[in-house]
Amino acid sequence: QVQLVESGGGLVQAGDSLRLSCAASGRTFSNYFMGWFRQAPGKERTFVAAMRSSGYRTYYADSVEGRFTISRDNPKNTVYLQMNTLKPGDKAVYYCAAASDYGMAAYTVKAAYAYNDWGQGPQVTVSS
Repeated sequence: QVQLVESGGGLVQAGDSLRLSCAASGRTFSNYFMGWFRQAPGKERTFVAAMRSSGYRTYYADSVEGRFTISRDNPKNTVYLQMNTLKPGDKAVYYCAAASDYGMAAYTVKAAYAYNDWGQGPQVTVSS
């Protein structure tokens, strides 16, 4: 099990940028497939972005492709989500998630059930 602590949420205006961080502890971070999900009020938790343990393969939801960038710093045990050109529709609680990279198939990357460990979820609010 890995413990995840996120930071960086807040209130911004449409068009602004924000970076979320997720610090991991407890296991070998470099072995973990890392993802970001979000949950808007009254809606289901949905996939945002993910990255293989090596950092050489990334995945994005269509709604954020080209605006958001996931990255990781394995020596610092941290994964980031850089969010640019934020829109009011990006308002949500954002969750960092971890899963063993071994056996993470491409068709399960966007499924919340594929991830074992979750952070607490910082709020991101975007005003128009």
